[in-house]
Amino acid sequence: MRNLRCLVYLLPLIFSVSLVCAQGSDPTTSPWPTKTGERPLVIARGGFSGLFPDSSHNAYMMAVVKSVSNIILWCDVQLTRDNIGICFPYLNLENSSTIASKFAKRESTYNVNGVSVKGYFPIDFTIADLDNVFLTQGIYSRSPYFDGSYNILTVEDVADIKPPGLWLNIQHDVFYTQHNLSMRSCLMDASKKFQINYISSPEVNFLTSIMTIFSPNTTKLVFVFLGPHETEPTTNQTYGNLLRNLTRITTFAQGILVPKTYIWPTGTDSYLQPPTSLVADARKAGLEVFASDFVNDFPLAYNYSYDPVQEYLQFVDNGEFAVDGVVSDDPLTASAAFVCLSRLGKNKTQEKPLIISFEGASGDYPGCTDLAYQKAVSDGVDIIDCPVQITSDRIPICLGSINLLDRTSVGQSDFTSFTATIPELNTGPGIFAFRLTWDEIQRLDPVLAQPFLNYSMSRNPIFKNAGHFMRLSDFLDFASNATSVSGVLINIKNAAYLAANQGFSVTDLVMDVLNKSRINNQRTTKILIESSDSAVLKLFKARSDRHELVYEVDENIRDALNSTIADISEFANSVIVGKESVFPKSYSYRFLGEQTDVVAKLHAFKLHVYVQFFDNEFVSLPRDFFLDPYVDINSFVNGVKVDGVITSYPATASKYRRNRCLGLPADKTPAYMRPEASHQFFSLMTPQLIPPAEAPFPVLEDADVAQGPIPPTRTSNGTTSPPRASPSGQPPKTVMLSIVFVVGATVLLC
Repeated sequence: MRNLRCLVYLLPLIFSVSLVCAQGSDPTTSPWPTKTGERPLVIARGGFSGLFPDSSHNAYMMAVVKSVSNIILWCDVQLTRDNIGICFPYLNLENSSTIASKFAKRESTYNVNGVSVKGYFPIDFTIADLDNVFLTQGIYSRSPYFDGSYNILTVEDVADIKPPGLWLNIQHDVFYTQHNLSMRSCLMDASKKFQINYISSPEVNFLTSIMTIFSPNTTKLVFVFLGPHETEPTTNQTYGNLLRNLTRITTFAQGILVPKTYIWPTGTDSYLQPPTSLVADARKAGLEVFASDFVNDFPLAYNYSYDPVQEYLQFVDNGEFAVDGVVSDDPLTASAAFVCLSRLGKNKTQEKPLIISFEGASGDYPGCTDLAYQKAVSDGVDIIDCPVQITSDRIPICLGSINLLDRTSVGQSDFTSFTATIPELNTGPGIFAFRLTWDEIQRLDPVLAQPFLNYSMSRNPIFKNAGHFMRLSDFLDFASNATSVSGVLINIKNAAYLAANQGFSVTDLVMDVLNKSRINNQRTTKILIESSDSAVLKLFKARSDRHELVYEVDENIRDALNSTIADISEFANSVIVGKESVFPKSYSYRFLGEQTDVVAKLHAFKLHVYVQFFDNEFVSLPRDFFLDPYVDINSFVNGVKVDGVITSYPATASKYRRNRCLGLPADKTPAYMRPEASHQFFSLMTPQLIPPAEAPFPVLEDADVAQGPIPPTRTSNGTTSPPRASPSGQPPKTVMLSIVFVVGATVLLC
């Protein structure tokens, strides 16, 4: 009864799991390269501890609801003074509970494996004492909004959930034995009441003491390796030394559990090193191998491009070996990785979403360079984009910012004397592209943008200055030869300023290059033109019917007037909105507010909707979507029905689109590949901890899309020249440009 609130919420989801019989089956026919040939197991450490407090009722329930049908629930077993087994992640109860506020005067100091530790230990409390102690989030970067709502569970409480599998981890048998408590007796009593599938421990003597009690046919014993330089307390050997004799491990265990770096080490530069021979060595000895430390909210090796699925696949779908299971704080991601996104082979690519690059694959290489575009194409992008800047010699180039300080090494060049502040450009002090010639810009190094550096998350540092810049003409030539892409996006910015103050007609310069390109005559190739200014789109519409016109809403909105959308539909075929115009991040810790109707209203006027920007870094992802980039994309595409995504990581969107769990009937779609709803966890939060909502975004109104005409360009003799007239003879209106040109085809994921 003490968890009634969470049960009421989760029961409908629990019943839905029984409908998803497909999620436990492997859609491929060939066996996995695991010891048994079966798909690797997903072990939920403390349940869904990446979201809820570790070992809480809702953490366990959510893991059952949102994971593979054979999910294994992990419980770190501690013993109370009356020898009752509880599930709690640490020996010191203070780390993840409210015990210090409940029993302020009962702090103790004990020797734990030779180290004096001060805190609150379960051996000093009975199970009755703990009845009014509640769980809290032990990792402080995670949300505290569920703290204080969940009791500490006994092992039997967790077994009563009736999980498909139960894994009991015994971390400190030596400590409990020193205080006359018997972990062995606790497990023997438990095994008479319910099935225990796995028992693990980092202590050799404990596993040796129970090996004759448990049959490996029903309960497998697993030896846990801690850090290679840590000492195993019952043999006084380091775990690194024990690893050298796996044959000995087979005398008391059927498997080993190792930190993931034992298999794929990461260097001091945070790049992967070659794999060790551990899995092969363990297989030769007859041991299963499990890997731990998988979480969505910790920086990954740069090789993974911050994609957590890629990390899982590195351990199970690398062409050489697969571990037998992973211990994860985020079992939904592991489930989707193994069932939906692994061993895809030539799995058919779904039609939606349209994948549009943001400055190429700018999460991996400096944006708008040849390397970024090549990577985007090889990753499976549909549309490659070119944000256009104009050089002083009137050459359109592809560059993500008019301010060269943002994307180049100009700050370390001889051009620093060109630094200026131009209020109309809203960039702060800058060295601007229109001050340098193309030859001068070519001599600068590209710089990889770092949008999440404030969170100490940098992108691919080895290649931070790699690649070469491209003129628009070079970009179009590249696109015309990239037969796998379906379009090009040309993003024209700052047209009004450049016309009035620099004498450049960006639209004329772009159109001249476009008209001379081969792409313009490739009629199967789409050309999209994006702008945040209606006048620009009207200008292109008047000149040609060749283009799909895309209006960019360059601020987050909560709604749009019907009259405003009607106006947009007069000059545009599609609309780009920001992610928060669909799912606003209305609360701290990246929880979402209520979904808006913006996409539905735009669709009602027959407008395609593309959403920007999709990044892999977990700090950019909402907790409602489990900090998982695939859940993020899926919730927009299958939940809200957006038509396209604009992303710095086309490889992730492409893999999503190839996943085998898309397109299934509703009753066959696994829970971990169903779109998630925003605001879904508020009913589970501790009421007094629910954060206040942030101020709402504005409504898009008629005046927001009704810009004035583009100023005439200033010529060298001081006279002015209007932009080229449209066939009707009417000059187009003003703009802050953003143009999108697009080309046709599709790319397979490499």
